[in-house]
Amino acid sequence: MFKANLTSATIFFFLGFSSYPKVEVIIFVLCLLMYLIALLGNIILISITILDSRLHTPMYFFLSNLSCLDISYTSSAFPPMLINFVSGKNTMSFSGCAAQMYFSLAMGSTECVLLSMMAYDRYVAICNPLRYPTIMNKRVCVHIAAGSWVTGCFTALVETVSVLQLSLCGNSVINHFACEILAVLKLVCVDISMVQLIMLVITILLVPMPMLLICISYVFILSNILRISSVDGQSKAFSTCAAHLTVVVLFYGTTLSMYLKPSAVDSQEIDKFIALVYGALTPMLNPIIYSLRNKEVKAAMKKMLIRNSLVLS
Repeated sequence: MFKANLTSATIFFFLGFSSYPKVEVIIFVLCLLMYLIALLGNIILISITILDSRLHTPMYFFLSNLSCLDISYTSSAFPPMLINFVSGKNTMSFSGCAAQMYFSLAMGSTECVLLSMMAYDRYVAICNPLRYPTIMNKRVCVHIAAGSWVTGCFTALVETVSVLQLSLCGNSVINHFACEILAVLKLVCVDISMVQLIMLVITILLVPMPMLLICISYVFILSNILRISSVDGQSKAFSTCAAHLTVVVLFYGTTLSMYLKPSAVDSQEIDKFIALVYGALTPMLNPIIYSLRNKEVKAAMKKMLIRNSLVLS
């Protein structure tokens, strides 16, 4: 059997959703719509937080970072897939595949860390409201965001480099719509136990550990909310946390089902649809969830629309 390093492969071929020819066009249309909505929604959310001075707070600073991550993540995977579908080529160069793998891992890993930091921000805001401006000052927020990005980018680099050094079995056909790391590993014909160990350690550090921090934060948050005597105060506190919790459940639920599922459960077809959920559906829903659940965002959007209508008139 012919063996060569992944780096020696010049072109990769994608099977995509060719196993479902009758619904392939429907999947394409849905992916296009989800990508455009995700792109538009997150750009609007970033613009609002920049233009409206009332949203210059730690919560919206982190939310802007989350929107940047969602835009970067979806843009790394879906435009190439959509272009391949239209052109009918379903191919990608080695450098393009390596870049796509790295950026999707980096953005996903960064989001894991950032969501836990957003939970900590909510914890400080609700449990220590008087000290909140001091604890979560501008410098701390920038350091937290930068730390999240650096952590995600570094762990993605380690995973990507470790995979690209492995040997192919002469087959460069990827049973996926993108250069997803688990799908690429299926092409390897050498022992991947070391790579799997590296991925397991990184996954544990980036998924269960942040989830634990989120759970601990919300235990304290819930206990403090229940002590609030005012019904309006409780409702406002719950509303503030509901959007973040919804996003956490969507993101971590799909991530856990993808990367920490039992080895006996190995279906690449299921993995493709899971990848669609956390790659397109979640980034599309994030700005919608935060907009619908947040009066401040609604007010800022209304203000921006009125300002634009006055300018146009």
